[in-house]
Parts: sequence; structure tokens; C-alpha cells
Amino acid sequence: MDKESETGLEHSGNPIKRFVEMVLSYTKGKTPEKVNRSIGEASFISRDLSWLQFNFRVLDQARTNHRNLFERLKFLAITASNFDEFFMIRVGSLYNYLDFGKERLDYSGLREVQFRTTLLTESQEFYKAQEKLFYKELKPLFKKNGFEITKIDDLKEDERDKVEDYFHRTIHPMLTPMMLDVYHTFPIVLNKTLTFGVVTRMEDNPKNPLRLSFVQVPQNLARFYEIERADTRILLPIEEIIRWQMHRLFRNIEIVSINLFRVLRNGDISIEESDDVESDLVDEVRRQLSNRKTGRVVRVDVEENYSDHMMKVLKDRWDVDENNIFVTRNLIDYTALWQILNHPDYKERLPMPPAPVSPLFLPKDSRKGSIFEILKKQDILLHHPFNSIDNVLRMLEEAATDPYVLSIKLTIYRLAKNSRIIDALLKAAENGKYVSVLFEVKARFDEENNIRQAQRLQKAGCFVIYGLGSFKTHTKLCLIVRKENDKVTRFVHLASGNYNEDTSKIYTDIGLLTSKEIYANDVSEFFNVITGHSKPDRYDYLITSPRDMRNQLIEMMRKESENARNGLPCGIVLKVNSLEDQSTIEELYKASQAGVPIQLIVRGICCLRPGRLGLSENITVKSIVGDFLEHTRLYYFHNNGDPLVYGGSADMMNRSFDRRLESLFRIADENLLKIAISILHFNQLDNVNSYYMTEDGSYVKYQLQENESELNIHKLFYKLTENQLLETSLF
Repeated sequence: MDKESETGLEHSGNPIKRFVEMVLSYTKGKTPEKVNRSIGEASFISRDLSWLQFNFRVLDQARTNHRNLFERLKFLAITASNFDEFFMIRVGSLYNYLDFGKERLDYSGLREVQFRTTLLTESQEFYKAQEKLFYKELKPLFKKNGFEITKIDDLKEDERDKVEDYFHRTIHPMLTPMMLDVYHTFPIVLNKTLTFGVVTRMEDNPKNPLRLSFVQVPQNLARFYEIERADTRILLPIEEIIRWQMHRLFRNIEIVSINLFRVLRNGDISIEESDDVESDLVDEVRRQLSNRKTGRVVRVDVEENYSDHMMKVLKDRWDVDENNIFVTRNLIDYTALWQILNHPDYKERLPMPPAPVSPLFLPKDSRKGSIFEILKKQDILLHHPFNSIDNVLRMLEEAATDPYVLSIKLTIYRLAKNSRIIDALLKAAENGKYVSVLFEVKARFDEENNIRQAQRLQKAGCFVIYGLGSFKTHTKLCLIVRKENDKVTRFVHLASGNYNEDTSKIYTDIGLLTSKEIYANDVSEFFNVITGHSKPDRYDYLITSPRDMRNQLIEMMRKESENARNGLPCGIVLKVNSLEDQSTIEELYKASQAGVPIQLIVRGICCLRPGRLGLSENITVKSIVGDFLEHTRLYYFHNNGDPLVYGGSADMMNRSFDRRLESLFRIADENLLKIAISILHFNQLDNVNSYYMTEDGSYVKYQLQENESELNIHKLFYKLTENQLLETSLF
């Protein structure tokens, strides 16, 4: 049996394998051979091409037959949202180079112009895969699941009457045709908004008879108009209603064509920061947010059989070409499917995860009494969503009303919509506690909410800091100071995930609750760095950026290389969301060449190329994509049998090491170390959600071997007991 068969990667005839071969590899035959060769010979994988591979893995979840239709629609909607953000940020960033004549060399070895063509070609393949999945595999299942997405022609006469009445009462008053001619400036076509391009003919001008007008579909109306039938819910897209009644807006004029489209604009806001007052930063963020709505067009989604006249106008106006035009015969914008998924009649068709379980080693009676009393006796390692975030909320809410609590310090990156965190901090301020919050107002797509919540805290008397200079605050830290008799005790929370009750239910993350002085000293020092001008000589259990995280991680890698050369036990296991930093990748290559076994669990972007002879043959890369979004970061170094394990907020990316405030914390407690190592161990063993990266940069879904039992970590961790924890190290 060959090596591929032994690992479960031999699956000829398997439909998932065929899908992988079709779309997960770099579109063979679509990109010039010279470009494919350059990509294949590079020692690094392109960040953006690697991200597209990740979204294909998410799309693969929508193909999986063991999921019901509603789960599959959910994953399709997620890929659509991901794909939009990818264009707004990553493709938008590329156009910042192209439009301003700046040079850019991709990890693939391609310059900016050549890379644009390659990236958009790959993106077109993904778009086609989405469309094919929706039209061929999912749409045929709609009727037997109780609903249909239809057109006007499929309606009965009485149903059409209801729709026409809805149009006249609700939709028509909201519509405004915007003509484009010598008397009207080009209208603003808003980002991510469905818009009709209506081409009409003016008989009185035979030399230039065609005119183009725009009609924006109202954003504040439901995408689907619902009609109840005996056994089926009819869902009629709002655009089909408007198309049907478009003649009401263009009376006594010949309509040549009606074309639905949507644009994606550059959303990669870049804020040049200085030492000016913080209100200037808030104003600048707000200004940049408004620019997102009208920024440079990077993608046009359009119905098939569109008007050539319209498209020529759009191309000329927005400086785009065929690579930027994404043509569909189905729905434009699959995020509309959330209306179905959130419908009361279908919401329960999405499987609910089990109820969270108590953290390991936490006494059963831990809900009784004060969380502070528990933390004075023991540390707690939380593993979300398998453990609830309630213990963190409980600590903050108890601190808000506890007369002995003096102060609360917290970093905030993203919040839940109705945040109990904010409520607790407001309550604490009302009760006279000193509350200090470092609020990151540049958290992408959460800027407006963060500004609003930060100003609420300021008005309540909290000390709010809007970021730190040019660095984005991504670290997740909380420090509570409590007076106890004649001494002060500090309670600390350090985590990989946001202070967000909503995402804690669907993201895997870890968090440490402790009152140990060694952690409290480090976190206190780090807050002094953030809020003042302190420059501590060293931390005991923290590794921070932008100060020295990259260097310390590299030093630990070098130690493993040294152990390998000396014949000592060694090994590295890293679990991150993204691996992109060139310096650390090069060090991992050196460690591999020294003989260190390296196992990487990278959910998304991975710019390291595994398994290449002479470069990385001792490195394996797997990606876990399943019911929960993998967000945990864990760094394991074997250290000659005395493992060093760190968790925290940082991925191995340039931005994490150079442009962000990040922190990794050492997990030292014997019991908690077992939990962390076991999390990695079972991630290694997962055979349900795992994709393995090949040397050419594509991914292959692991297939169960005959008589092999399923191990799904998204189910296992709800049932994990202390007796199942790994007693030894990973190598």
C-alpha cells in the first residue's frame, strides 16, 4: 500500500475527490503555463490564492450529503459573505497598488498586473462552482423541503394580484430611476446593492438612440416576498417584482433591456495615524467608512444575457474588464439565503449544538458562591463553544457590583450585538469602579458599532482609549483588581477569542482565567505599555507583539532544530488561523531540514509549502473545516520532553507581528497543560473535518478507511473527560 493510501487520501471514484480535483487545484488550463510554472516553483504559496482554497473548503461543506438542505444553504451563504469580503479587502488592496502605480511582488513570484489576471481567473472558477452547486444540487431539493424560489410566471392569478398590490403600496414609492445622459451626472451605485440597469430607446435621436438608467432595489425590504400555498411556501425575489413592473417607471418609452447587477467596491480602508487627539482618529474612521460605499469598483455581478451597451458604459466608467465581470443565471448574492435560514418555520431545521459542558477540572458545585473564590484556588481553561463564555461574563458582572472591586481593565476588538460585556462595564462605572477600556475602532466591518459603544462608555465615565498609534489592538486581555482585607488580588482573563457572546457559540477558542501573580504582573505591565509609555524588560508568561513575538517564536523553533541535530526528542505543532509570515515560514523550513517533525493545523491561509523534497518534507499541513469556525491558536514546542505550550490572539502573520498589539500566554498549570495538549492531539486525529494540503498547494479531503471509526472534534469535545486527556507529550 502506498503512502497516500495509508493516510486515507486515496479515493478514486469518490465524488468529493473529483470535486477537489476539479476546483481546489489551481485551475489547470485556465492560467498560462508560464504562470502556473512560476506558482509551482515558488517556495511560498500565494496568500490570496490560498484564501480562495479555504473558501472552496467551506463550499465543500455545502456539497456534503450528510448535511440537510438548510445546513448546506448556510455554508453556501457563508462562502458568499466570505467572497464579498475577500474582494472588498484583498482584491481592493491589490487595486491600491494597481491604481496608484505601486509595485507589489506576490509570494507566487508574480508582479501586480500578472497576479491580478491570475487571481481574478481563480475567482471566476470559484464563482462558477458556487453557481453550479446552487443550480444543480441545492435548488432541486427546495420543493420537498417546503419552499420554492420562483418567478412571476410561476404564480397563480390571485397570487399575482397580491404581488402587484404589494408593488404599488410598498415598492413603487421607494423606487427612483436615475438617468445617465449629458444632463445628468453618473449616479452613485452603492456597494453590495442590487441595481437594475435599464436600457431604453429614444426614437427622436436616431444617431444615439440608447439611454441607460439605474433603478436601485430597496435595501430595507425583504429580499423574498412570501406567498403561502397549501404545501409550499413560495419565495419571490423582490427584483423579479420590480422587473415585472418596470414599465411603470418608464411610461411610453421602449425598454430595450433590463439587467440586474451588483458592484463590490474597495473596502480596504487605510488610516494614516499620528499623535493627534483621539477624536481625530474617530472622525477619520467615519470618513473612511463613508468612502467604502463609493470606493473603486473591483467586481461586478450581473445576470447573463446582459446588454452590451450597458456593460460598455459600466466598464468605461469603473475601469474594469471581463476579469471583473461575474456572470450568473441564478440569484445574485447568496447571502439572501439567510432570510430562509432565519425564517421561524425553518430556523429549527438547522441542527442545534449540544448544551455547553463544564470546563475540565472545575468542581461541579462551581456555580455556587463567588467566581473570585474559585480562581483563588485554581485556574480555569475554557474551550469554546464546548465550554460557555458565562464564566467570563460572570466574572465581569460580579466585578461590576462587588464592593471590593477597585478597577477593571479590558481590551475590546469585536462585540456581540446586545453585549453583556458593555452592560457590565457600564454598571461598574455607575458603581464607582475605575473602568479602563482599550477599544479598537478599526476592527474591520465593526468600526461603527465599536465607535458607538465606546462613546457610551465614555459618557458613563469610563476611561476609553481608541487604539494605540498605528497598531491595531487585537490582544484579548482583562484585568480585575480586588481589595481583600489588607491586600489586593488581581484576576486575569487571557484568550484567543473576542469578548463576544454570539461568536463564542460558533467559534472554537480558548481562554485562561487565573489569579496567579505571575500572569497578573505580566498583564498589568502590558496594560501599562498600552496606556502609557512603559517598556518592561521582560515578561514571564507573556509573549507580545509588536515587540518581540516573532523573535521569541523563532528562538523556540531554533531550539527544536538544535535538539534534532543533537539526537534529542523534538517536534512542533502549531494550530493557527493563518500562516503567512515569511521569516517564521523560513525558520520552519530550516527546522524541517534539521529533522524536526512539524505538524501544522491551519484553518485558512497557509503560505508554507509542505512536503517538498529538500525544503519541507518533514512538515504536514491540515485544515479543519466543519460545524464550528476554528479560531483557537495554540503553539506547541516539544522542548526535549518538557513541552512549552502557548495560546492567545496571534496568528503567524506579518500584521500580527508588526502592526498589531497581540499576546500569547504560556499554559503552565499541569492539568490545564494536559487539556491544551489534548486539544492539539485530537485535532491531529480528526478524520471527519480534515483536509490535507499537498505540495502543489491544493487540498484533499480525508476519507475514512474501511473499518475506521469517525473522530469528529466538534462532537468529541462535548464529551471529553479528564480520563481521556493525553498523559504524555505529542511526540
